[in-house]
Amino acid sequence: MEIALNFLILAVGFALLVKGADWFVDGSASIAAKFGIPQLIIGLTIVAMGTSAPEAAVSISAALGGNAGITIGNIVGSNILNILIILGLSSVIVSIAVAKQCLFIDTPCMIGISVLLLILGLDGNITLTDGIILLVVFVLYLTYLFIAAKKNNSSGDEIKIMSVPKSVIFALLGLAMIVFGSNITVDSASFIAKAFGLSDSFIGLTIVALGTSLPELFTSVMAARKGNADIAIGNVVGSNIFNILFVVGLSGVITTVPFEPKFIIDTAVAVGAALLLFLLCLKGKKLTRISGVIMLLCYAGYFAYLVSNI
Repeated sequence: MEIALNFLILAVGFALLVKGADWFVDGSASIAAKFGIPQLIIGLTIVAMGTSAPEAAVSISAALGGNAGITIGNIVGSNILNILIILGLSSVIVSIAVAKQCLFIDTPCMIGISVLLLILGLDGNITLTDGIILLVVFVLYLTYLFIAAKKNNSSGDEIKIMSVPKSVIFALLGLAMIVFGSNITVDSASFIAKAFGLSDSFIGLTIVALGTSLPELFTSVMAARKGNADIAIGNVVGSNIFNILFVVGLSGVITTVPFEPKFIIDTAVAVGAALLLFLLCLKGKKLTRISGVIMLLCYAGYFAYLVSNI
Protein backbone atom coordinates (compact mmCIF):
# COMPACT_ATOMS: atom_id res chain seq x y z
CA MET A 1 0.00 0.00 0.00
CA GLU A 2 2.78 2.43 0.93
CA ILE A 3 4.62 1.72 -2.33
CA ALA A 4 1.43 2.36 -4.35
CA LEU A 5 0.89 5.65 -2.47
CA ASN A 6 4.45 6.73 -3.21
CA PHE A 7 4.00 5.96 -6.92
CA LEU A 8 0.93 8.25 -6.84
CA ILE A 9 2.92 10.99 -5.08
CA LEU A 10 5.66 10.54 -7.71
CA ALA A 11 3.10 11.14 -10.48
CA VAL A 12 1.78 14.28 -8.72
CA GLY A 13 5.36 15.54 -8.37
CA PHE A 14 5.97 15.13 -12.09
CA ALA A 15 2.73 16.99 -12.90
CA LEU A 16 3.74 19.92 -10.66
CA LEU A 17 7.18 20.02 -12.27
CA VAL A 18 5.78 20.09 -15.82
CA LYS A 19 3.31 22.93 -15.20
CA GLY A 20 5.63 24.78 -12.83
CA ALA A 21 8.47 24.75 -15.36
CA ASP A 22 6.08 25.96 -18.08
CA TRP A 23 4.98 28.97 -16.02
CA PHE A 24 8.50 29.67 -14.75
CA VAL A 25 9.96 29.85 -18.27
CA ASP A 26 7.11 32.09 -19.48
CA GLY A 27 7.45 34.45 -16.51
CA SER A 28 11.26 34.62 -16.60
CA ALA A 29 11.46 35.09 -20.38
CA SER A 30 8.81 37.83 -20.23
CA ILE A 31 10.73 39.65 -17.48
CA ALA A 32 13.89 39.40 -19.59
CA ALA A 33 12.14 40.95 -22.60
CA LYS A 34 10.43 43.66 -20.54
CA PHE A 35 13.68 44.95 -19.06
CA GLY A 36 15.86 44.33 -22.12
CA ILE A 37 17.88 41.62 -20.34
CA PRO A 38 19.30 38.92 -22.65
CA GLN A 39 17.68 35.49 -22.27
CA LEU A 40 21.13 34.00 -21.74
CA ILE A 41 21.75 36.14 -18.65
CA ILE A 42 18.32 35.22 -17.22
CA GLY A 43 19.10 31.55 -17.86
CA LEU A 44 22.53 31.77 -16.24
CA THR A 45 21.30 33.57 -13.12
CA ILE A 46 17.63 33.68 -12.08
CA VAL A 47 16.47 30.49 -13.82
CA ALA A 48 19.66 28.59 -12.95
CA MET A 49 19.56 29.57 -9.27
CA GLY A 50 15.83 28.99 -9.03
CA THR A 51 15.95 25.52 -10.53
CA SER A 52 19.00 24.71 -8.37
CA ALA A 53 16.94 25.33 -5.24
CA PRO A 54 16.36 21.58 -4.63
CA GLU A 55 20.12 20.82 -4.82
CA ALA A 56 20.81 23.74 -2.51
CA ALA A 57 18.08 22.69 -0.06
CA VAL A 58 19.18 19.04 0.07
CA SER A 59 22.91 19.75 0.30
CA ILE A 60 22.83 22.66 2.76
CA SER A 61 20.25 20.91 4.97
CA ALA A 62 22.51 17.84 4.98
CA ALA A 63 25.47 20.00 6.03
CA LEU A 64 23.45 21.67 8.81
CA GLY A 65 22.14 18.29 9.94
CA GLY A 66 25.62 16.78 10.26
CA ASN A 67 25.19 14.54 7.22
CA ALA A 68 27.46 16.47 4.87
CA GLY A 69 28.53 13.36 2.98
CA ILE A 70 25.36 13.66 0.88
CA THR A 71 26.48 17.03 -0.50
CA ILE A 72 29.15 15.97 -3.02
CA GLY A 73 27.22 12.96 -4.34
CA ASN A 74 24.10 15.05 -4.86
CA ILE A 75 25.90 17.93 -6.59
CA VAL A 76 28.23 15.85 -8.78
CA GLY A 77 25.42 13.46 -9.71
CA SER A 78 23.11 16.36 -10.56
CA ASN A 79 25.74 18.10 -12.70
CA ILE A 80 26.33 14.94 -14.74
CA LEU A 81 22.59 14.48 -15.19
CA ASN A 82 22.13 18.13 -16.12
CA ILE A 83 24.47 17.83 -19.09
CA LEU A 84 24.08 14.26 -20.34
CA ILE A 85 20.37 13.68 -19.62
CA ILE A 86 18.78 17.14 -19.63
CA LEU A 87 20.61 18.67 -22.59
CA GLY A 88 20.67 15.25 -24.23
CA LEU A 89 16.87 14.93 -24.06
CA SER A 90 16.32 18.61 -24.93
CA SER A 91 18.45 18.40 -28.08
CA VAL A 92 16.80 15.12 -29.14
CA ILE A 93 13.45 16.95 -29.00
CA VAL A 94 14.73 19.99 -30.92
CA SER A 95 18.16 21.22 -32.06
CA ILE A 96 19.46 23.85 -29.62
CA ALA A 97 21.43 26.83 -30.91
CA VAL A 98 24.27 27.81 -28.56
CA ALA A 99 25.09 31.50 -28.05
CA LYS A 100 28.70 32.52 -28.66
CA GLN A 101 29.08 33.79 -25.07
CA CYS A 102 27.76 30.52 -23.64
CA LEU A 103 30.02 28.41 -25.87
CA PHE A 104 33.29 30.30 -25.50
CA ILE A 105 32.96 31.84 -22.02
CA ASP A 106 30.35 30.20 -19.79
CA THR A 107 30.95 26.56 -20.81
CA PRO A 108 34.76 26.83 -20.37
CA CYS A 109 34.04 28.47 -16.98
CA MET A 110 31.91 25.44 -16.05
CA ILE A 111 34.74 23.10 -17.11
CA GLY A 112 37.31 25.06 -15.08
CA ILE A 113 35.06 25.20 -12.01
CA SER A 114 34.44 21.44 -12.20
CA VAL A 115 38.22 20.89 -12.33
CA LEU A 116 38.59 23.25 -9.34
CA LEU A 117 36.15 21.12 -7.32
CA LEU A 118 38.13 17.99 -8.21
CA ILE A 119 41.42 19.62 -7.12
CA LEU A 120 39.95 20.92 -3.84
CA GLY A 121 38.51 17.50 -3.05
CA LEU A 122 41.67 15.46 -3.63
CA ASP A 123 42.68 15.81 0.04
CA GLY A 124 39.43 14.12 1.11
CA ASN A 125 37.49 17.15 2.37
CA ILE A 126 35.98 20.45 1.31
CA THR A 127 37.18 22.66 4.18
CA LEU A 128 36.28 26.18 5.33
CA THR A 129 39.11 27.58 3.19
CA ASP A 130 37.89 25.62 0.16
CA GLY A 131 34.36 26.89 0.75
CA ILE A 132 35.56 30.50 0.89
CA ILE A 133 37.53 30.02 -2.35
CA LEU A 134 34.41 28.69 -4.11
CA LEU A 135 32.22 31.55 -2.82
CA VAL A 136 34.79 34.17 -3.89
CA VAL A 137 34.87 32.69 -7.39
CA PHE A 138 31.04 32.71 -7.36
CA VAL A 139 30.96 36.45 -6.59
CA LEU A 140 33.51 37.10 -9.36
CA TYR A 141 31.43 35.10 -11.84
CA LEU A 142 28.22 36.96 -10.92
CA THR A 143 30.06 40.27 -11.35
CA TYR A 144 31.15 39.23 -14.84
CA LEU A 145 27.56 38.24 -15.74
CA PHE A 146 26.09 41.58 -14.77
CA ILE A 147 28.82 43.48 -16.60
CA ALA A 148 28.12 41.35 -19.69
CA ALA A 149 24.38 42.02 -19.32
CA LYS A 150 24.93 45.79 -19.38
CA LYS A 151 26.96 45.53 -22.58
CA ASN A 152 24.29 43.45 -24.36
CA ASN A 153 20.76 44.75 -24.01
CA SER A 154 19.13 42.60 -26.70
CA SER A 155 16.55 39.96 -25.85
CA GLY A 156 15.29 36.92 -27.73
CA ASP A 157 12.35 36.69 -30.12
CA GLU A 158 9.13 34.69 -29.82
CA ILE A 159 8.64 35.44 -26.11
CA LYS A 160 5.14 35.68 -24.63
CA ILE A 161 5.09 39.24 -23.28
CA MET A 162 3.03 39.74 -20.12
CA SER A 163 2.68 42.62 -17.68
CA VAL A 164 5.43 42.84 -15.07
CA PRO A 165 3.17 41.84 -12.12
CA LYS A 166 1.77 38.88 -14.09
CA SER A 167 5.29 37.85 -15.18
CA VAL A 168 6.52 37.93 -11.58
CA ILE A 169 3.47 35.94 -10.36
CA PHE A 170 4.00 33.31 -13.09
CA ALA A 171 7.73 33.05 -12.32
CA LEU A 172 7.29 32.81 -8.52
CA LEU A 173 4.31 30.45 -8.63
CA GLY A 174 6.09 28.29 -11.20
CA LEU A 175 9.21 28.19 -9.03
CA ALA A 176 7.16 27.22 -5.95
CA MET A 177 5.55 24.37 -7.90
CA ILE A 178 8.97 23.27 -9.17
CA VAL A 179 10.53 23.18 -5.70
CA PHE A 180 7.54 21.48 -4.02
CA GLY A 181 7.13 19.02 -6.88
CA SER A 182 10.81 18.18 -6.76
CA ASN A 183 10.75 17.65 -2.99
CA ILE A 184 7.85 15.20 -3.02
CA THR A 185 9.31 13.46 -6.07
CA VAL A 186 12.66 12.95 -4.32
CA ASP A 187 11.00 11.66 -1.15
CA SER A 188 8.73 9.21 -2.95
CA ALA A 189 11.46 8.02 -5.34
CA SER A 190 13.87 7.44 -2.44
CA PHE A 191 11.21 5.45 -0.56
CA ILE A 192 10.53 3.30 -3.64
CA ALA A 193 14.28 2.76 -4.25
CA LYS A 194 14.90 1.68 -0.65
CA ALA A 195 11.86 -0.60 -0.77
CA PHE A 196 13.58 -2.42 -3.63
CA GLY A 197 16.87 -2.71 -1.67
CA LEU A 198 19.06 -0.13 -3.48
CA SER A 199 22.03 1.32 -1.54
CA ASP A 200 22.17 4.88 -0.17
CA SER A 201 25.22 5.65 -2.34
CA PHE A 202 23.42 4.51 -5.48
CA ILE A 203 20.28 6.43 -4.49
CA GLY A 204 22.31 9.60 -3.87
CA LEU A 205 24.08 9.55 -7.24
CA THR A 206 20.99 8.55 -9.22
CA ILE A 207 17.54 8.89 -7.62
CA VAL A 208 18.25 11.96 -5.47
CA ALA A 209 20.46 13.50 -8.16
CA LEU A 210 17.74 12.96 -10.75
CA GLY A 211 15.05 14.23 -8.41
CA THR A 212 16.89 17.46 -7.63
CA SER A 213 17.68 17.86 -11.36
CA LEU A 214 14.04 17.51 -12.42
CA PRO A 215 13.45 21.30 -12.34
CA GLU A 216 16.36 21.80 -14.78
CA LEU A 217 15.02 18.95 -16.92
CA PHE A 218 11.48 20.29 -17.27
CA THR A 219 12.56 23.95 -17.48
CA SER A 220 15.12 23.23 -20.22
CA VAL A 221 12.83 20.96 -22.24
CA MET A 222 9.98 23.49 -22.05
CA ALA A 223 12.35 26.33 -22.99
CA ALA A 224 13.69 24.36 -25.96
CA ARG A 225 10.17 23.54 -27.17
CA LYS A 226 9.15 27.21 -26.87
CA GLY A 227 12.18 28.33 -28.90
CA ASN A 228 13.96 29.96 -25.94
CA ALA A 229 17.17 27.98 -26.56
CA ASP A 230 19.38 30.42 -24.64
CA ILE A 231 17.40 29.65 -21.49
CA ALA A 232 17.57 25.90 -22.17
CA ILE A 233 21.36 25.64 -22.29
CA GLY A 234 22.09 28.71 -20.15
CA ASN A 235 19.95 27.20 -17.39
CA VAL A 236 22.00 23.99 -17.31
CA VAL A 237 25.42 25.65 -17.53
CA GLY A 238 24.45 28.26 -14.94
CA SER A 239 22.92 25.63 -12.66
CA ASN A 240 26.09 23.50 -12.73
CA ILE A 241 28.24 26.52 -11.91
CA PHE A 242 25.83 27.56 -9.12
CA ASN A 243 25.77 24.02 -7.71
CA ILE A 244 29.54 23.90 -7.27
CA LEU A 245 30.40 27.48 -6.35
CA PHE A 246 27.45 28.40 -4.14
CA VAL A 247 26.01 25.12 -2.83
CA VAL A 248 29.30 23.28 -2.19
CA GLY A 249 30.98 26.56 -1.18
CA LEU A 250 28.32 27.46 1.40
CA SER A 251 28.20 23.86 2.67
CA GLY A 252 31.99 23.95 3.12
CA VAL A 253 31.72 27.20 5.11
CA ILE A 254 29.02 25.65 7.34
CA THR A 255 30.97 22.44 8.03
CA THR A 256 33.79 20.30 6.62
CA VAL A 257 32.29 18.31 3.74
CA PRO A 258 33.72 14.79 3.23
CA PHE A 259 34.94 14.16 -0.33
CA GLU A 260 35.08 10.37 -0.48
CA PRO A 261 37.68 8.74 -2.79
CA LYS A 262 34.93 7.20 -4.93
CA PHE A 263 33.69 10.71 -5.77
CA ILE A 264 36.97 11.45 -7.58
CA ILE A 265 35.82 9.23 -10.45
CA ASP A 266 32.34 10.78 -10.44
CA THR A 267 33.76 14.32 -10.45
CA ALA A 268 36.11 13.33 -13.29
CA VAL A 269 33.01 12.13 -15.19
CA ALA A 270 31.40 15.54 -14.53
CA VAL A 271 34.48 17.24 -16.00
CA GLY A 272 34.36 14.87 -18.99
CA ALA A 273 30.65 15.60 -19.54
CA ALA A 274 31.36 19.36 -19.55
CA LEU A 275 34.19 18.86 -22.07
CA LEU A 276 31.92 16.69 -24.24
CA LEU A 277 29.28 19.43 -24.23
CA PHE A 278 31.86 21.98 -25.39
CA LEU A 279 33.17 19.73 -28.19
CA LEU A 280 29.67 18.82 -29.43
CA CYS A 281 28.69 22.50 -29.57
CA LEU A 282 31.77 23.58 -31.54
CA LYS A 283 30.47 22.31 -34.89
CA GLY A 284 27.71 24.59 -36.06
CA LYS A 285 27.37 26.21 -32.62
CA LYS A 286 24.37 24.05 -31.78
CA LEU A 287 23.37 20.79 -30.14
CA THR A 288 21.81 18.49 -32.74
CA ARG A 289 19.73 15.36 -32.27
CA ILE A 290 22.87 13.29 -32.91
CA SER A 291 24.61 15.22 -30.11
CA GLY A 292 21.68 14.40 -27.82
CA VAL A 293 21.90 10.70 -28.63
CA ILE A 294 25.66 10.71 -27.92
CA MET A 295 25.11 12.36 -24.52
CA LEU A 296 22.33 9.92 -23.59
CA LEU A 297 24.53 6.95 -24.55
CA CYS A 298 27.37 8.37 -22.41
CA TYR A 299 25.04 8.57 -19.43
CA ALA A 300 23.91 5.00 -20.07
CA GLY A 301 27.58 3.96 -19.84
CA TYR A 302 28.04 5.92 -16.59
CA PHE A 303 24.85 4.41 -15.15
CA ALA A 304 26.12 0.92 -16.03
CA TYR A 305 29.30 1.76 -14.10
CA LEU A 306 27.24 2.82 -11.06
CA VAL A 307 25.13 -0.33 -11.20
CA SER A 308 28.26 -2.50 -11.37
CA ASN A 309 29.53 -0.85 -8.18
CA ILE A 310 26.37 -1.12 -6.06
